[in-house]
Amino acid sequence: MRLKTLFLRIHKRFNSTAIDMQEYPPEKIRNFSIIAHIDHGKSTLADRLLEISGTIQKTKENKQVLDNLKVERERGITVKAQVIFTNETVSMFYQVTRNNVGHVDFSYEVSRSLAACQGTLLLVDACQAQTIANFYLAFGQDLKIIPVINKVDLPAADVEKTSAQIENTFELDTSDIKGISAKTGLGVEELFPEIIENIPAPVGDAAAPFRALLFDTWYDKYAGVICLIAVKDGVLKKGDKIVSGYTKLTYEISDLGIMYPHRVSCERLSAGQVGFVTMNLKSTREASIGDTFYKQGQPTELFEGFHPAQSMVFAGLFPVDSSKHSELQEALDRLTLNDASVSITKENSAALGQGFRLGFLGTLHMDVFRQRLEEEYDTPVINTMPTVPYIIQYTNGEQVKIRNPSDFPENISTTKIQSFLEPMVNGTFVAPDKYLGKIIELCNSHRGEQLDCTYISDNRIMLKYRLPMAEILTSFYDRLKSCTSGYASFDYEEAGYAEADLVKVNIMLNSKPVDALSCICHRSNSEAVAKQWVHKLKNVIERQLFEIVIQGSAGGKICARETIKAARKDVTAKCYGGDITRKMKLLDKQKENKKKMKRVAGGVELSQEAFLSLMTDNK
Repeated sequence: MRLKTLFLRIHKRFNSTAIDMQEYPPEKIRNFSIIAHIDHGKSTLADRLLEISGTIQKTKENKQVLDNLKVERERGITVKAQVIFTNETVSMFYQVTRNNVGHVDFSYEVSRSLAACQGTLLLVDACQAQTIANFYLAFGQDLKIIPVINKVDLPAADVEKTSAQIENTFELDTSDIKGISAKTGLGVEELFPEIIENIPAPVGDAAAPFRALLFDTWYDKYAGVICLIAVKDGVLKKGDKIVSGYTKLTYEISDLGIMYPHRVSCERLSAGQVGFVTMNLKSTREASIGDTFYKQGQPTELFEGFHPAQSMVFAGLFPVDSSKHSELQEALDRLTLNDASVSITKENSAALGQGFRLGFLGTLHMDVFRQRLEEEYDTPVINTMPTVPYIIQYTNGEQVKIRNPSDFPENISTTKIQSFLEPMVNGTFVAPDKYLGKIIELCNSHRGEQLDCTYISDNRIMLKYRLPMAEILTSFYDRLKSCTSGYASFDYEEAGYAEADLVKVNIMLNSKPVDALSCICHRSNSEAVAKQWVHKLKNVIERQLFEIVIQGSAGGKICARETIKAARKDVTAKCYGGDITRKMKLLDKQKENKKKMKRVAGGVELSQEAFLSLMTDNK
């Protein structure tokens, strides 16, 4: 009871208008992150930590408190890393980030959050221990890793087997591993002393010149651009002027504070503390993630920074209503203020009109971005088939990277092209051993190359494959879940480029190509892709007054064809008996007029509605 009273007393003090951060020197601070696979309980654990520490009141409504976006709640993923603050007795101050590492698409977000921490809680589901590719980011940054097993209260929980898998896979000491239930709060309070004893305090000197690392930004319609910084040395106050080590521009601090769990202003931020600052930044693109801030007139050593995010999946986005192009552009401008990893270029399609070509970190990133666009900004869009960046090597040594199928060379002599290169990934599968054959069959059908196969427990295997990234863009994950009854997990990481025999697949309507339906694929799959698209088009195109010929070509060779017969008006209905030659004249005249109509009208226009149904059916 005394501990709870102290929590509430500190909570009340932190909710006051003035917060004195001088009470928390580096030795009384613990910066840590919660990393977990999808649905392993990271957000639930964060809720319990907030409640036990007194940061928020304990209520039944406390579910995914830190998931501000609707898409985060629906999908169970962390789109934006968020920092929360809790406090414990003896004036201990915790600064926490929670990250989803179930998808490599968000490894960039994870690496940025880990840069502000000294340790992590590796949260693993007791019912389904899974490998985590981004877990190794914590090793790369020399962080203290504390494994924690969640959902130990469930009947299917197998703590001993899960502990053995963690030890075998990650080579962590699990002799004193903690078992908790984030949902009920069982064992969560015991994590506090574990964090204090094992996670080191941040190293910093408040008397040294100010130096801070920028690791995240977002846009607020009232406060403008908000920067999340980790103060390594020195002290920062309102009114101070700081300089960007990257742009050399000077900014004046208008507000600063901590996330508790939402923004709470304070008088200063000191060494070892993580907080937000607002200044006269007009756009998040002015702030380079990984940048070093220092006070004006006090230059200091710069941090190494982060590698810029590289887009690995590209897709065209077009408004469903072509007259709302300006509304789509405004929505994209506003949404990318919170996601600087998305690249945007203008694109014009003969089939869909004016639109944009966007680059994403992966297919999940693309799908989440499109969902946020439709839900938050009420802007329905048509997105074209996702593609990956390919490289063309010419015989003169020149290399050209292409992100759009329309840039793929078709008429250039093959003697000028040395080779085509496609991006590869190293995929890691974890599943019960009874599904081994099905996983191997699936990977082989997607041009995979087996690298390793090991048992991580009595009946659980870890399989590693090298796969072309283009092969896992669309239905690969769904097929994996289907053939393994949902028991398999799949993580991947980029593995450079490899030579491939690539061709361009074109879809034509009455001999005119539909640029939005063209794609680049391996020659072995090209005919199947062309036939699939031709068959789908026949089902979505409405009949016209003239015949429509749908063709699919791969590498310049026609390999698929479907014909939509012309809609025919009964011109002989007015003839009641009489000479047959009269009917024949009317039919011949109709036939000639249809030929003329086809010649004058030219190509067939694919309606927005037909295209939308086509792309929706393809997902």
